[in-house]
This record gives sequence, C-alpha cells and structure tokens, in this order.
Amino acid sequence: MTRGHTSVTKAAPAIETRDLRKVFGENIRAVDGLNLSIEHRSTYALLGPNGAGKTTVISILTTLIEPSGGVARINGFDVVRDAAKVRRELGVTFQEMVLDDALTGRQVLTYHGRLYGLRSSERRQRTTELLELVELTEAADRRCRGYSGGMKRRLELARALMTVPRVLFLDEPTLGLDPQGRARIWDYLGELKSRTDLTVFLTTHYLEEAYQLADRVGIMDRGRLVVEGTPDDLIDELGADTISIIGDGPRDKVADHLGKLEFVHSVSPVDGGILLGVESSSRWLAQVVSAAADSGFKVQDISVSKPDLGAVFFKYTGRELRDEVQA
Repeated sequence: MTRGHTSVTKAAPAIETRDLRKVFGENIRAVDGLNLSIEHRSTYALLGPNGAGKTTVISILTTLIEPSGGVARINGFDVVRDAAKVRRELGVTFQEMVLDDALTGRQVLTYHGRLYGLRSSERRQRTTELLELVELTEAADRRCRGYSGGMKRRLELARALMTVPRVLFLDEPTLGLDPQGRARIWDYLGELKSRTDLTVFLTTHYLEEAYQLADRVGIMDRGRLVVEGTPDDLIDELGADTISIIGDGPRDKVADHLGKLEFVHSVSPVDGGILLGVESSSRWLAQVVSAAADSGFKVQDISVSKPDLGAVFFKYTGRELRDEVQA
C-alpha cells in the first residue's frame, strides 16, 4: 500500500457525488443536485461557462468547503466526515499559482514532502523523479521567481504528485499558458496517465485539452450537470457536420420545421439561433436558409463546421465558455 493511504473498498468509485448541493447566501445555487460516478484510473473533464459551479465542485471534493447538502466521497471516504482521510488521497493544483518565489524548485518539492511526512530518502527519490518528469532538472536549484509561467505550472504539477496521490484534481491546469506550454503539460499528463493508476479530475476552458486528455466529459451549466459521456460519443450525437444559424424569430417553431427535413439528423434551439446536425452540409445550405425563412426566422449569419466539443458545449449551454463573469 502507498505510504499515507488508507485501505478502501475496491468497489467504491474514485469520485462519487449524490445530489450534491452548495448554496451561497440566501439562494445562490452554485451546485444544484450534482451526481457523478468516476471510475478509478480514468480522466474526467468537467466543462462549463464561467460561474457554472466547476471550481465550487473541486473545492467541495478537496474538503476546502463543505456542501450544503448531498454526499461526496473520494475512494469511499466522505469529504465531510472523513476529511483528513480524503486529503491523504489527493493531489491538487488550483487556478492561481501558489509558489514561494524565494524557494528553488527543488526546495518547493522537498518542503512539501516534509510537510506530508515523507521520509528523507523518499523525499529525495520523489524529488529527483518528478523534476525529471516535468523537465525541470536543470532549473531545480534556481529560485522560482526566475521561472516562466509554464515552468511554474509544471512545478505545481510535480508538487501535487509528490505524495503519490490516488486522485489528482487540476483546476484549469494550463490557464494563461501559451499553446506550446499547454501542449507540454498535455504531454506530461498523457505520460502520467499511461504510467500510473492515478484518477484525474480536471476543469478547463480549453476544449481541445478535454478532448485530448479525458476519457469522459461532463458539461455543467448553472450548477447542474447537463450532459455527460465520452468526447467522441458526445460529438457523434451531433451528426457529421454542424450548421449554426444565428438570427431573430420563433426558434422553437423554426427548429420543429427544420427537424422534419430528411437530411437533418438533430436540431437544437440555442441562445440566438439554432444548431443542426447534417450530413454533407454544403449541399443543403440554400435549402436550410429557405426553410428557416419560410418559418419566419430572419437569418443574420450561418456557418458550417465539423463537429467538435465546442459544438457540443454550445448545444447544451447556448453560450461560449467565457460569456459570463467568474462567480
């Protein structure tokens, strides 16, 4: 058994919530009846607009705040009753980087290991291994104040792994990094997933990140889980191509009319327009515009795209990821 961990029933999911709720103030429902069951050794990505409740979910699951109702468990341990045991199961990185700039990268890992009671020999071994994993060996004895943003993110990831967690929570792990920096973090997480039995739970605003890393994806909106599945299954449900129609008019009436066209596989009214799932969309654009106009819809813009997680996200929330101010 890994040092510091407590035995749990193997049948228990790595992460489980039942009717999880969190209310702030009189009636701000940040999390509203969330049900999750996440398997061991899987990667789960929770997506949603700003203010959807994602960070609140992570804060509950990592014992930083208590829920207002419902149940949450990590490896069978209740996050409220067994908070100390839960913390021994976890590694966490948060949106805001929290590093002491006066310390070297090596000292950050060493002090973290001491804080969690790792023996001296174990601290040295883990520090060496993790610095190599995140490619910071040459910079290990430089102070963190001289690290780039990407280097700091990688060091935070190494720190989260220092205690050999069973469940790793990553809240926007590549926020603020350039594309090259994000790609390097993805590579590390992919390698980590292939080498270990770790369960990873991440939130992200980068949909390509969720697609590349996650076995399953959940989309939250206004505190609720609105859809869940594998990335490919969610994309396949949209049809071969997606036609996005933006404009003014009776969306439900237009959606019903367009849904009866033989080449339309799916139709979803969304904020400001309608999404259609269509095979060979370029063949049918003129007919779609004509049918929408016949139903009283004034088309302002129309676009075609191959389906991806962005289209799935827009279908179920009707918004772009950054449309709301962070709650």
